[in-house]
Amino acid sequence: MFKRMIMAVLLLTVAVTTASTANAEDVKTWTDAHVDELVALYKQFHAHPELSFEEQETAAKLAQELKALGAEVETGVGGHGIVAILKNGKGPTVMLRADLDGLPVTEATELPYASKVKTTNENGEQVGVMHACGHDIHITNFIGVARYMAAHRDQWQGTLVMIGQPAEEKGAGAKAMLDDGLFKHFPRPDYAMALHVDSFLETGKVGYRAGFSLANVDSCDITVRGRGGHGSYPQGTIDPIVLAAYLIVDLQTIVSREIAPLEPAVITVGSIHGGTKHNIIPDSCHLQLTIRSYSETVRAHLKEAIIRKTQAVAKSFRAPEPVIKYDMGTPSLFNNERLVDRIVPVFQQALGAENVLESARSMGGEDFSRYGRAGIPIMMFRLGSIDPARMAEAKSAGRPLPSLHSAQYYPEPKETLRTGVTAMTSALLELLKQPKTP
Repeated sequence: MFKRMIMAVLLLTVAVTTASTANAEDVKTWTDAHVDELVALYKQFHAHPELSFEEQETAAKLAQELKALGAEVETGVGGHGIVAILKNGKGPTVMLRADLDGLPVTEATELPYASKVKTTNENGEQVGVMHACGHDIHITNFIGVARYMAAHRDQWQGTLVMIGQPAEEKGAGAKAMLDDGLFKHFPRPDYAMALHVDSFLETGKVGYRAGFSLANVDSCDITVRGRGGHGSYPQGTIDPIVLAAYLIVDLQTIVSREIAPLEPAVITVGSIHGGTKHNIIPDSCHLQLTIRSYSETVRAHLKEAIIRKTQAVAKSFRAPEPVIKYDMGTPSLFNNERLVDRIVPVFQQALGAENVLESARSMGGEDFSRYGRAGIPIMMFRLGSIDPARMAEAKSAGRPLPSLHSAQYYPEPKETLRTGVTAMTSALLELLKQPKTP
């Protein structure tokens, strides 16, 4: 009797392992068979980018694709956001997110499918538009995963909520969808997954990180005010440009002398504008800052210190009160540790352990973080997008590769999508796996 029980357990273990391996092989086989279709779709998205909150055609194309799979699709959520739902019996609810928007960048890749789109931005300026941050890969990968899940309902159980999110580049799309009732009018997920292309990681590889991965992204506009006059009679003026120069130097002491060295923090003055002519001291000078951090304690300290130092410098010059507009923007992204621990072995099985790497923390930002702040366990992983030969050539020549947001950045779409669809689908099958039969 005991021997029969042991044999039954062994057979069940073999059956479960075989089924898991078969699922992984099914995903790879399916992806290999359909990757060329996805590449063609990717090229369409790449050639027709749209700016943040203007993603009308992109959203319409994505909605059409998802409706064709039998999903329940709602459009116009938080702007041009879409929500598509695939229900497949009782089980967990998992959210998959892709971001839809491009950037005001004129493409310089010379690819045959390069974007030639021009548009007028919110300031009335004529700008080029490009998917310089890889959102076209994200959208196409999203469609590939959705196609697999819709065609293989026998491999999973539960509810898949798929969202196409607008305006990630402005850090505003996730908030807009949440404010529009994303988790009130649609099923609230037990987990949420997303990916982002990596411009410094080879195709075939993915990167992961548990805990803090991306930073709080805040901004500050400061107008320091003075008293203008002739440049040859400075004694009768309060020079706001000199005041701004003092402030720029003083701001650097916040991170170097007020924040603990082991706490990540960045204050960058990215823009300074003042004056119109050589011999005119202006009345004001305008500065634009980006502020990065991880913890909410450091975030609050940076805000207080920037305001304090700006006001102090103005007082030291006997200048009028400065105008300070501080925007608490995208919160830091924290990948749920238990979710990461569950998914990493799935990636290792699907892609090979040597292709699953721990990523470094970054001071970049991502509004996918807002879903985590809403109480959902989230995980965003990095997707390699650069052909290994191209990377090796650049390294040998001592030439840096174009980063995300560069007019010259482009992924190698076929291998990037092959890896992305395999990894993300495998993760969803794990989170939506059918309960074991007793």
